[in-house]
Amino acid sequence: MALKPTLYKLTLNLVDMNRDIYLTDKLTLVLHPSETETRMMVRLLAYALNHESDLAFSRGLSATDEPDLWTVQGDGAVHLWIEVGQASAERLRKGVSRADRVRLYAYGSETDIWWNKQGGALSELPKTEIYRFDPAGVDSLAALCSRNMELTLTISEEQIFLSDGEQQAEVSLSRLSQ
Repeated sequence: MALKPTLYKLTLNLVDMNRDIYLTDKLTLVLHPSETETRMMVRLLAYALNHESDLAFSRGLSATDEPDLWTVQGDGAVHLWIEVGQASAERLRKGVSRADRVRLYAYGSETDIWWNKQGGALSELPKTEIYRFDPAGVDSLAALCSRNMELTLTISEEQIFLSDGEQQAEVSLSRLSQ
């Protein structure tokens, strides 16, 4: 018997001071059975950092031909392809061939090792931006996770602050390429 995904309901109060975005959004996050809550929360950070009206979560880990998030135009053209994790150059080439822009948000304690191995090939990809979340900040995200969440996510320069009213996390973002 296959494991089923877990649904998380979220009210997101987004304050993006870099882009003057202030809104409340109701979302349903789907946690794939092989995904951690931390990875799901990193997908939420990527959603907030790239928020636009057509940005959507894809089928994620269930679909190898889709990114974690994307913006698809009415004619089926992919405007923005977003991956989270430590993707290979081959994986991002798929996005480059299908989308106008590609972004990767790497996270985890082994990101430096991954970047040393993959950074050269990834940096050569056209229309691709690669970012890194600091490991300590990402490790604190799962504590904010619950099946029904109300979170305030504030973006200011390269700092992301996430709070549920009782607990908070701070995550730094740095650019690795482009």
